[in-house]
Amino acid sequence: MAILVVGSIGIDLLETPFGRAEDVLGGAASHFCAAASFYDTVDMVGVVGTDFPQAYLDYFRSRGADIDGIQVVEGQTFRWGGRYHLDMNTRDTLYTELGVFADFHPTVPESYRSAPIAFLANIHPSLQNEVLEQATGAYLTVLDSMNLWISTTRPELDEVISKIDVLLMSEEEARQYAGTPGLVTAAHKILEGGPRMVVIKQGSYGALLFSKDGSFFAAPAYPLEDVRDPTGAGDAFAGGFIGYLARAYHEHGEFTAVDFKRALIHGNIMGSFHCEDFGLNRLKTLTPDEITTRYREFLNFTHFDPDWVNGTE
Repeated sequence: MAILVVGSIGIDLLETPFGRAEDVLGGAASHFCAAASFYDTVDMVGVVGTDFPQAYLDYFRSRGADIDGIQVVEGQTFRWGGRYHLDMNTRDTLYTELGVFADFHPTVPESYRSAPIAFLANIHPSLQNEVLEQATGAYLTVLDSMNLWISTTRPELDEVISKIDVLLMSEEEARQYAGTPGLVTAAHKILEGGPRMVVIKQGSYGALLFSKDGSFFAAPAYPLEDVRDPTGAGDAFAGGFIGYLARAYHEHGEFTAVDFKRALIHGNIMGSFHCEDFGLNRLKTLTPDEITTRYREFLNFTHFDPDWVNGTE
C-alpha cells in the first residue's frame, strides 16, 4: 500500500530571524513525503530540472519513496525564496522562478494508480483535476490549495473540490473561499460544495476538523519553545494527517471517526517537528520514538475531567 502525492518539488532560499539557508530542498511534495514516509510508502509525482541535485533524489529513496513518477526535464528546477518577519506568521516572497514547473502536466505511472489514498498538493486546480482522472484506485482523496487559486481560478477550483473527500485550507483561505469571517459558517459552506470533510489549519493555534455529518473536532498546536522555519509546515501537517490515515486503513481496511481525530493530532505533531529547524533538517533526524512521545504529550495536555458540570462534580 502507498500514498500518491502530486505536487511541487523545488529548491528554496530561506531567511528567518534565526538565520539563512540556501539551496534547501523544498516544494509541497518534498515536505509531504518527508513527513508521510514515517507512516507509509509514498509514490511521488512531480517535475525537476537537470540542475536538481542527485543527493535530493537519493534522500527521497532513503525515505522509502518511489520516485519513478518524478520527471527530469532539461532546464531549471522550480525555485522560491522567502523572508519571514519576527512574528514568523508573515513573510515576503523574494523571488519565484517556475523553471520546468511552468509546463508541468502530471503523469501518474500505472503502478501508482491503485494507491488507496491520493494527496493533491498545492498546484493549479486544472492539474489536480488531471490527477483525479488518473488516480482511479483512490479510496480517499485529499486536496490542498491556496489563496492564489481562489482569486484567479475559482471555477476550476470549485470543480475539483466538488470531487474530493477531504479539503485542507488555512483559516484565511477558508474565509476567502466561503466569503464569510466565521470559520464555522465557512466550513459549512465549503462542505456544501462536495467534500465529506474540511480541515482548517490554524498554524500556531492548531487545526479544526468539520464533517458533513455535523461532527466537529478541534486539536491544539503543540507548544514550541522556538520556531526556526515554518516553510512547508502545512505540507508536513498533511503528511502526518494522511500518513496516519494510511496506516489505519492498512490495519482495518476503513477509516473511522476516531481515525480522523487521531490523524489531526499526528498532523499537528509532524507540523510542529518540521518548524524546529530549516527546511527538512528536523525531519531528517526525527525518530518514530519521538513521534510517539509527542503524541503522549498531546494526550496529557489535552485531558480534562469530563464530570464537571455547572460548577459541581
